[in-house]
Amino acid sequence: MSITTRKTRAILAGCVLLMSVGCTTLYRNHGYVPSDEQLAEVLVGVDTRDTVADVVGPPTAAGVANGGGFFYVESRFRLYGPLEPKEIDREVVAIRFDEEGVVSNVERFGLENGRIVPLSRRVTQDNIRDTTFIRQLFGSLGRFDAGDFLGDS
Repeated sequence: MSITTRKTRAILAGCVLLMSVGCTTLYRNHGYVPSDEQLAEVLVGVDTRDTVADVVGPPTAAGVANGGGFFYVESRFRLYGPLEPKEIDREVVAIRFDEEGVVSNVERFGLENGRIVPLSRRVTQDNIRDTTFIRQLFGSLGRFDAGDFLGDS
């Protein structure tokens, strides 16, 4: 066998190896969601923001309205070769607090067929409303003042 034939085979084998490695499916996890055991330690109507942060850790994000709630988000992405990464799983845990900073609700949401669905919910009150964009849009119709539009203060 000549040297050029060996080099050609080595280059060909290297290209095949690179192509097969480049087309391997990889998975990447982002974020953090507390386990069911950790969430079982969070007592609705008893625990506060500080105790929740001690038990399950600091939130991924926190709400800003009225002190808001704690949100923990975890996503799993599938990466395949040169294609754009695709989110295949998402889990969100929302811990909401009342005006005094006491836990009022613990919810777990998942991603099913591109739609967010509730997986579990612990609620102390039964007045949960389905607030859609249209309801929010029409709900604010009577809250305008002519001075808001004319710049009068």
